[in-house]
Amino acid sequence: MRHILSVLLENESGALARVVGLFAQRGYNIDSLTVAATEDPTISRLTLVTRGDDQVIEQITKQLHKLIEVVKLADLSESAHIERELMMVKVKTTAEQREEVKRCADIFRGQIIDITANTYTIQVVGTSEKLEAFIEALSGTQILETVRSGVSGISRGERTLSL
Repeated sequence: MRHILSVLLENESGALARVVGLFAQRGYNIDSLTVAATEDPTISRLTLVTRGDDQVIEQITKQLHKLIEVVKLADLSESAHIERELMMVKVKTTAEQREEVKRCADIFRGQIIDITANTYTIQVVGTSEKLEAFIEALSGTQILETVRSGVSGISRGERTLSL
């Protein structure tokens, strides 16, 4: 099962390496990882996506709590949450394909952010499933390059992950 873990950790050198090292040492895979400073510059928020049954996720959270740099942790998948991912896709376009690619971007509420004589670069924001569907919709077009940010998530409503 897919889980989105949101972790507040001290914003210091080596903290991220210790979290990633914990996963590597135990053979757990990280599907997606994003991290940035919060409104408090001494704290970073790390969002990672991993897969495992309840026992594996419980083990991961226990191990993360043991790290000194980890201040607070929540499994966003346990309750209602919002998740988004940013993707930029560069596609090769011919004169005949341009209108179809533009229509596809519009359907997925994407934005064409760069145009050259032979390429479009399109930005799409949404769930991982939406981004996968967009790539599938472009199947008749040559994709030159894809860049994805990884999942960012936040709990819905009054629930927060803060100090």
